[in-house]
Amino acid sequence: MSIKNTQIQEQQQLQKLGQTFSQQQLLQSSLIELPVTQLIDRINTEMNDNPALESEQPYDDDAMATEETDFGGGSDNDGAEDFEAASEREERQSALDEALSGIGRDDEDLPVYQSGSSYAEEREEIVYGETESFYDQLKEQVGELDLTDKERDILEYLIGSLDDDGLLRKDLSIVSDELAIYHNIDATDKEIEHVLQMLQAFDPAGIGARSLQECLLLQIERRDPSRLRDLMERVINHYFEAFTRKHWDKIQADLQLNDVQAEALFRELRKLNPRPGASLGETVGRSMQQITPDFIVDTQDDGTITFTLNNGEVPELKVSQSFVDSMQEYQQNKDHLSRQTKEALLYIKKKVDAAQGFIEAIKVRRHTLTVTMRAIIQLQRQFFLDGDEASLRPMILKDVAEKAGLDISTISRVSNSKYAQTRWGTFPLRHFFSDGYVTESGEELSTRQIKAALRDLVDAEDKRKPLSDDQLKDQLAAKGFPIARRTVAKYREQLGIPIARLRK
Repeated sequence: MSIKNTQIQEQQQLQKLGQTFSQQQLLQSSLIELPVTQLIDRINTEMNDNPALESEQPYDDDAMATEETDFGGGSDNDGAEDFEAASEREERQSALDEALSGIGRDDEDLPVYQSGSSYAEEREEIVYGETESFYDQLKEQVGELDLTDKERDILEYLIGSLDDDGLLRKDLSIVSDELAIYHNIDATDKEIEHVLQMLQAFDPAGIGARSLQECLLLQIERRDPSRLRDLMERVINHYFEAFTRKHWDKIQADLQLNDVQAEALFRELRKLNPRPGASLGETVGRSMQQITPDFIVDTQDDGTITFTLNNGEVPELKVSQSFVDSMQEYQQNKDHLSRQTKEALLYIKKKVDAAQGFIEAIKVRRHTLTVTMRAIIQLQRQFFLDGDEASLRPMILKDVAEKAGLDISTISRVSNSKYAQTRWGTFPLRHFFSDGYVTESGEELSTRQIKAALRDLVDAEDKRKPLSDDQLKDQLAAKGFPIARRTVAKYREQLGIPIARLRK
């Protein structure tokens, strides 16, 4: 009996949905993601690489994109050009279009622009948390003190003198000299010392210390009196060098501690924070020097909200007239072109196409940022009117995308690394985003409001008897935030607040 193996070949047609992105789309997405300072660098690089791309002049205030935004409305106004400039632009574009007519466009000849991540990449919905600067958080605590004008000036200068770790690395005599020279404030070392003690009472513990040793001692002093606290002070005061070198055996022997006592002591010492300023995020220097707002929002007393795109030194771009003229000349004599001339024509065409594509991408970026900011203002209108954090309603990327008529990934790119200057301060765009919490009654609450209320409760609690999560749940419910205990625990962890027994 013979067995035959039979192979059958079949051909099937399958229909798949897919999406491909052109190089122009990749370029647009990469420019949208850039803040204004990096955009300027990107434009300068492009002009250096492409001789067909030139700048006319930087934008002035009249040429900045402006939006008058009232509830449910807004009008585009990218700035008006005078008649002569508009006519010249139209003539140049018309001549360029004529020169390019009849010449086939080949996308493979264009330069490839790579973005940091794939434009088609799936991005999960991001809910942004609080990002208050180091300087802002300390300034809030200054406002809680009853100070004279002189004390306030000294305190603000001390805050501005802190390094990245939150420590004061200057001698008080130097601070005294600087106050006299730069601010015309005559303050003695004793007066500065008095104000510095006020700063050292700020949160987080250890802020304003003049050395690592003092920083750790300030943190230990915040603890309730106990034998453990006394041992910690002895270690930092008398065995600081051994502590920094982790000579635990020597410290244990000198203090005559058993293994259990020594382990408990060293565990608590390791919890001390040598860099209290780092826990507050950005330092004053970063906040003041590196942040350039991409949007400037102005709230009028009558409730009108307007905003402009801050274009800084971004130039108005155009295609070089000499390249346009060359294209026209070659087009008029195309029947008599030599091989060398044709190669030159192809080079010029590539550069002109790339320049036009880049100019179009800049326009798309400007439009995208405009409609995104307009949507954010419409959704968070009340905050822009009163500046109250409690006025920030729940808002996620999807909400802005639907309002602006854009893709969620585009809104994510716009919101990345961009800032808005408002009447109430300068905020990253992600500051306006907050997740929502729906209660059993169907009411939607902002998680930002709930977290702010939770932080206030913990700050105001009796540190000798800190509130448990159940007690925090009850007090939040009394404030109008009826959330579950497990939700309280989740938000407490997100805020970096330890459990009750560790807050004593």
